Amino acid sequence: MKSQIYDQAKYYEIAFSFVDSEKQADLFEKFIKKYSKTGVKYVLDLACGTALQLREMAKRGYKSIGLDVSSSMLDYLKYESEKNGLDVSTIKADINNFKLKEKVDFAYIMMGSIIYVKNNELFLSHLNSVADSLNSGGLYLIENIAINWADPSFFKPQRWIMKEGKIKVKTTYQIIPKNPLKQTVTQILKMEVDDNGKKMEFIDKDDLKIIFPEELRLLVDKNNKFELIGFFERNEMKLLKSVSPDNIVLLRKK
Repeated sequence: MKSQIYDQAKYYEIAFSFVDSEKQADLFEKFIKKYSKTGVKYVLDLACGTALQLREMAKRGYKSIGLDVSSSMLDYLKYESEKNGLDVSTIKADINNFKLKEKVDFAYIMMGSIIYVKNNELFLSHLNSVADSLNSGGLYLIENIAINWADPSFFKPQRWIMKEGKIKVKTTYQIIPKNPLKQTVTQILKMEVDDNGKKMEFIDKDDLKIIFPEELRLLVDKNNKFELIGFFERNEMKLLKSVSPDNIVLLRKK
């Protein structure tokens, strides 16, 4: 099904403009300093969207590439990067199966976008593609893998409103259980936009699969191209002590 949401790059960026890209880039650099076994000059943002974090990394002097399947998102990223004098390149590709011309030193996927890898076979293909794109000793950081199936609050709708000038975007996000045996859920993302009085609604519904922590360990082991450094808190370089929707999984290329 064609996405309505990801064709609306400007509204999408407004909807998620609460993201603090400077703090996230600071955290990237902390992980790199402690855990990377290679020098980091070249970074890859997977399922990049409008790529606030990548644009911040480019500001800091990293050679930066954004990968996404959405032409609208990539066009917006190129426009914003050029407007601000940033050296950011883009590639249109599926995160499950891609190949770069040049290896990178650090890769990441943000905002729970890893859930778009819809089954374990594709997850192994995804890991292969990331591993083939990373130099040995480089890190792969995954933000917000959905690991808290047992918490009822995980399935409650989240709603928020963000504004830019005379544009207002109300966003609703919800995950609904579909088949517990197969670990599948329906993800709903809706944006209600008021653009200078013009009102629009965009909605995506996707059937996706949850990967549990121990399942992820087994998949990483089976892939055999990464070592699992650990599960961390989302905003600090601290190991996760209990299940949380706010988390980071850190892998290192062997």
